[in-house]
Amino acid sequence: MGIKGRRTSSLCSSGRAVTSNNSQVGIHPLAVVHPKAELGKGVIVGAGAVIGPDVKIGTKTVIGPNVVLDGNLKIGSCNKIFPGACIGLEPQDLKYKGAPTEVVIGDNNTLRECVTVNRATNDGEQTRIGNSSLLMAYTHIAHGCDIGNEVVISNSVQVAGEVVIEDKAIIGGSLGIHQFVHIGSLAMVGGMTRVDRDVPPYCLVEGHPGRVRGLNRVGIRRRGLDSQNPDEFKQLQETWNLIYKSGHIYTKGLELAQEKKLFKAAQDFCLFLEASIKQGRRGPMPYLNSQKT
Repeated sequence: MGIKGRRTSSLCSSGRAVTSNNSQVGIHPLAVVHPKAELGKGVIVGAGAVIGPDVKIGTKTVIGPNVVLDGNLKIGSCNKIFPGACIGLEPQDLKYKGAPTEVVIGDNNTLRECVTVNRATNDGEQTRIGNSSLLMAYTHIAHGCDIGNEVVISNSVQVAGEVVIEDKAIIGGSLGIHQFVHIGSLAMVGGMTRVDRDVPPYCLVEGHPGRVRGLNRVGIRRRGLDSQNPDEFKQLQETWNLIYKSGHIYTKGLELAQEKKLFKAAQDFCLFLEASIKQGRRGPMPYLNSQKT
């Protein structure tokens, strides 16, 4: 992340002109930026924004009006944070005892209006967002979540603590994701789905409660897996059928699937399920017509 920059030299207060050691930083006169905050070149800070002392912002990031950035917060380069977002504040976890935990955000992300991202709970932990992700308006990311790269989270999604969302997943709007759930790469979660179990990679899930409906064919096609690697896609479909439609329990289906050499997609699918069925995880979301639990 491009966080290297020069510190602002004075506190910006309401109605007063802004001074800064870094003339390439644009801070609105009505913004409040702590002198110890570090802002990279080309950063723009809108009216009413408040930036705390332990915040580091990379180059060319745009901070909209009335945004609050606080706590141990690192934001990379070329991000856009829209009005009303609150990033890096204390978690809503009752176990939080004041540990100096972090929020780390990569590059090229867009956080729309009123997004909230809380820092982690325990000492040494982080809440993380990767690169090139879109968090739409009123999304909440709770303590200790790990959001990957190129993730899209639609409006009014509430993500509970310690959730993992892998690269290129798409989350539909107006839904909640249960604490500790893992959502795999290139998964698609339909709007208003109740997400209380793990969502395997490459899968489409929807419903209340959520159920696996099939492979995320639209997402797979958009990423070119079916056209660029047709043998890999065919094997992924065969593996999915074996796991969900053969009648085998997960362990037996995985054993049969891994008897042959697997391409990356099918291997990732199997490894995710293997981890999901272990003690301490939420377990995989069942197929729509499955008796598996």
